[in-house]
Amino acid sequence: MPEPDPHAAFPGGFPHPPIHDHMGIEILEASAGRVVGTMPVKGNTQPYGLLHGGASCVLAESLASLGSGIHAAPDRITVGVDINATHHRGPSEGLVTGVATPVHLGRRSTTYEVVITDEQDRRVCTARLTSMLLPHPAE
Repeated sequence: MPEPDPHAAFPGGFPHPPIHDHMGIEILEASAGRVVGTMPVKGNTQPYGLLHGGASCVLAESLASLGSGIHAAPDRITVGVDINATHHRGPSEGLVTGVATPVHLGRRSTTYEVVITDEQDRRVCTARLTSMLLPHPAE
């Protein structure tokens, strides 16, 4: 039996972000209250073979933006306005898993905390994304 499409949480569907293909990001669970996704370390490293901090930020923003978009739908869209990340360790192999949970779900903005861990459940990165909610553009 095929797994449900987490993007189906959006009324009318949600387009698959091409950056997910480039980075190898897989969405495992998606709701306004929790978004979970994975990303391989391989192919997303800096010159020393460790997970690139920017790759962690891409995973964090992808997960938090998806949760924010689900919260905002159907009459609003979400755009990230601030991201910060603290990198705790640099894995050199395997998969990392990100879990985004809301800190604030408002009418005009959202803030999500994203915790990224390695396969041994050690914290790799802690990130926070704040997004602005805008009226959905007329179609």
